[in-house]
Amino acid sequence: MISMLNYVLVPGAWLGSWVWKKVTPILEENGHKTYPVTLTGMGERSHLASKEYGIETVIQDVVNVINYNDLDDVVLVGHSFPGKVVVAAADRVPERIHSIIYLDSFWPKKTREPQGGSTPSEEFGELPADSIGLPFSEEILDSIGRDVKGKDKEWMLSKATPWPGRYAEEPITLSTRFDSIKGAHIFCTETGDPVDEIIQGKWGELMGPYRLMDSGHFPMVTKPEELAQFLLELA
Repeated sequence: MISMLNYVLVPGAWLGSWVWKKVTPILEENGHKTYPVTLTGMGERSHLASKEYGIETVIQDVVNVINYNDLDDVVLVGHSFPGKVVVAAADRVPERIHSIIYLDSFWPKKTREPQGGSTPSEEFGELPADSIGLPFSEEILDSIGRDVKGKDKEWMLSKATPWPGRYAEEPITLSTRFDSIKGAHIFCTETGDPVDEIIQGKWGELMGPYRLMDSGHFPMVTKPEELAQFLLELA
């Protein structure tokens, strides 16, 4: 029986490790270790944003956290678009992975074909001229995280950094190594997505058990205690 797990927490577009600050103490109080990640080009690593960096860069970010911290029994938590980042990372080091939790995120098909490419401009608008990243705005926050209010809203808007477009656009390709890795889902019901259809499998076969949260897209900010409890249960 595994008594301690290592939670590697990978935040979504515009975010950094800072967004997990309400969740990590709860996981640690329950006897686990946490490794919140900031992907290259966002958060405190926004000064590294470059058109030269693509999906392989951020996959390596996650793999390096696992390898350089000598982690085993890893619970990879991928929020939003990094669902594809964590599965690609898991495919590189499957022997170190306990499970993956898809937090209101992309999840893969067990296929050898490229998958996971998307075009953020179709949903959130075109990138500004001469920009490599899509800025975070109050309009975007209100559309997918309308339950973020007051000081939490001010905090998120002050910390969020542009989302490098290549990270969304470039697909991943998985090997058969990924197929045996356990998965689970947390879906947020107030983002505008048809959650009922999703859990019925109309958007693709689920990877494992799931939980529903009555929240927008950022439950680590608005409902950290409930989110932490689900992360503990699903792992």
